[in-house]
Amino acid sequence: MNIHPKAALVIIDMQQGINHPKLGRRNNPDAERQMLALLEAWRRTDRTVIHVRHFSREPDSVFWPKQSGVEFQLAFLPWDGEGELHKQVPDAFCHSALEGWLRADGINQVVIVGVVTHNSVESTARSGGNLGFEVIVPHDACYTFDGADFFGHPRSAEEIHGMSLANLHGEYAQVVATQTILSGLD
Repeated sequence: MNIHPKAALVIIDMQQGINHPKLGRRNNPDAERQMLALLEAWRRTDRTVIHVRHFSREPDSVFWPKQSGVEFQLAFLPWDGEGELHKQVPDAFCHSALEGWLRADGINQVVIVGVVTHNSVESTARSGGNLGFEVIVPHDACYTFDGADFFGHPRSAEEIHGMSLANLHGEYAQVVATQTILSGLD
């Protein structure tokens, strides 16, 4: 896989609140390590990094404004010169400057990592694909939580993660392993 020199890494919602126990059991325990490997590679090769931070409209959310849950996790603090985008809905393209930033910088390839796979990651990847960006989602650099389907049947985080990635792969994004991306860097 060829990763363009101007490819952007978009890190979705790696905030303190995502570690709250009320969210339940998650999958992919090595996701942060994979995200950090990509972040280090982007910084080392001087590529664009955009940190997305969610500020919820729901008072019971782990991302409710003016509490510690909205703060970035220490390992994911933006460096000077890296973009920071605030959002209030799952999709980082919706009601934000993300598309404009990318187009102004001539960026057509976007690697999306973070949380939650079936929510903010999937909705951002779908919009990116629909807007004509080449979207890449590393399956091992995002994660989700146990939940229930529409009919109330319990689903494991692994099932939800896998289904979300299947929804994306081919039509909206390329879903690959982090190592495939790292191997494609110039």
